[in-house]
Amino acid sequence: MTMDLNSIIDQLETGDQDVALVALQIYNKENSQCFAFNKDGESERERLGKLVLGFLTRELQPSCQLACVETVRILSRDKHCLGPFVSHSAMATLATIAGIGTAETGQVRFFDLRLTFLLTALRVDVRAQLAKELHGISLLGNQLDATLGLCWPDTFESARAGSEGIPPEELPPLSREQTERAMEILKTLFNITFNTAKSEVDEEDAAEYRHLGAILRHCLMSCADGEERTEEFHSHTVNLLGNLPLPSLDVLLMPKVQQGSIEHMGVNMDAVHMLLDFMEKRLDRGNKLKETLLPCLNLLTESARIHRETRKFLRSKVLPPLRDVKNRPEVGSSLRNKLVRLMTHIDTDVKTCVAELIFVLCKESVSRFIKYTGYGNAAGLLAARGLLRGAGDSGIYSGDEDSETEEYREAKALINPVTGVVEEEQSNPMEGMTEEQKEYEAMKLVSMFDKLSRNNIIQPMQLGGDGRITELNQDDMQRLVHNPHVQPRSTHLGRT
Repeated sequence: MTMDLNSIIDQLETGDQDVALVALQIYNKENSQCFAFNKDGESERERLGKLVLGFLTRELQPSCQLACVETVRILSRDKHCLGPFVSHSAMATLATIAGIGTAETGQVRFFDLRLTFLLTALRVDVRAQLAKELHGISLLGNQLDATLGLCWPDTFESARAGSEGIPPEELPPLSREQTERAMEILKTLFNITFNTAKSEVDEEDAAEYRHLGAILRHCLMSCADGEERTEEFHSHTVNLLGNLPLPSLDVLLMPKVQQGSIEHMGVNMDAVHMLLDFMEKRLDRGNKLKETLLPCLNLLTESARIHRETRKFLRSKVLPPLRDVKNRPEVGSSLRNKLVRLMTHIDTDVKTCVAELIFVLCKESVSRFIKYTGYGNAAGLLAARGLLRGAGDSGIYSGDEDSETEEYREAKALINPVTGVVEEEQSNPMEGMTEEQKEYEAMKLVSMFDKLSRNNIIQPMQLGGDGRITELNQDDMQRLVHNPHVQPRSTHLGRT
């Protein structure tokens, strides 16, 4: 059944609910997928909008009210016919039907927060104004505090009001309304703190960031209504933690060690352990690693770089004393194996961030890094840093020893540094050859490299004195062809 727009208007002008319901249901069905409107009929659509709003001010049957709201939704797609819906009275009517007509209601607060998030996402000027002029970090931090219902037993130690002394992980889940509002606040705070992680802040701002960090620790240790919602909540929390100035991350370690806490070197590691678990879940899932894994990876890396206790705790979990010398570092189900596998990932950002975490946990020691990952897996980061020739430990770390297990000590001399494992002894392919035959085979290989290079199939590389990879040019190749006894320092191959 179809009905033209004028006939629908005539039906609504009768004022009869039942008649109007049938007419609007026909209109809604015909136009549910309509997103573009002709100029013809603008006045009729505007008239229909006024009539529908008139019905919505009355006491209606639920089915008729729903049909009217659906019609408003369709008509509001026409930007030339918004007149009936933008008056104060019309907005008040629609807000009342949506249940947000009272300023004190929590939906109101949610939509205020959602609008604030959208404004800070789309408008850089609004983002800056909220952060600086309106003291947005303090303002939104207080809103997050109130939403979670926190109290403060100590300066940077929070608890849920009325449940002091109960660890956050033992508290009931946050309500759906609390979680939704908290996530909107977290997303808005992320927008206005973007690019502040490595910036210098004054004393007043530093105190605000540390207070916010303490709230975020509570978020990290709390759960929402359901596993999926909890993970989303924690994801927004981790994203925001990654934006905070690095010195403020010490609040993650400040709560006192209590019964049931995870303790390391006398420090409460509950939050760090939660971050590690969160990272491993994302690692195991394997989907969209760049978007889901990197924020947590970067957060753990920076925390380990500046906090000795965090680094030592993470190292005990990620790089425990090495006992397995028969399987390659990337083979197995341990956290180290999972991370090393990603060091050759196709996405450059993923493999760089994973390698950076392990390198920091090794105190940026090249020899220790190779020990745990194998030279083949480590080469990418070492090449990028000009460390392929090796280097001493960085001076920013404490001088603790790298303890060796008995299994590793016994096999150390037999370990292939490229693969990181003890391999079966291989026969020498040049055994039994004369020196002339060896030289002939070497010349054949060099000539093959030269041909592939000239045809732009490969780009031979050499290791420079500064530990960085440089191109092996045609002159170098010619010297090798005509004088094979003059060798470059080290040669690698790469595709162009």
